Amino acid sequence: MATLFVDPGSMRTELSLQAVTPSPDGLGGFTETWVEVATVFARIEPLTAADRFGADQALRTVTHRVTLRHRGNVRAGMRFTRRDRIFEIATVHDPDETGRYLVCRVRETIA
Repeated sequence: MATLFVDPGSMRTELSLQAVTPSPDGLGGFTETWVEVATVFARIEPLTAADRFGADQALRTVTHRVTLRHRGNVRAGMRFTRRDRIFEIATVHDPDETGRYLVCRVRETIA
């Protein structure tokens, strides 16, 4: 397997890594509370864009590839945020299995 080369200067976008914490709502259910786990610098590359129409509204979904330095606590189900943008992590993998970088496929939904 070829070693992946990532220009460190390209990882200049500051993102907040967040994990969900279920909080009891007092009625037997739960509400989702997002807690910041870390601040990371990464490279974001747009991949695809799709529009879906239904119920008298349009829903735009954009997928991105996020490359960051390796962290042991990043997993699917977490999310990255940047200002008012939210990137839901779908997959996480080490592209060359050297433990240097992580590549995440993320989904951004635009209302």
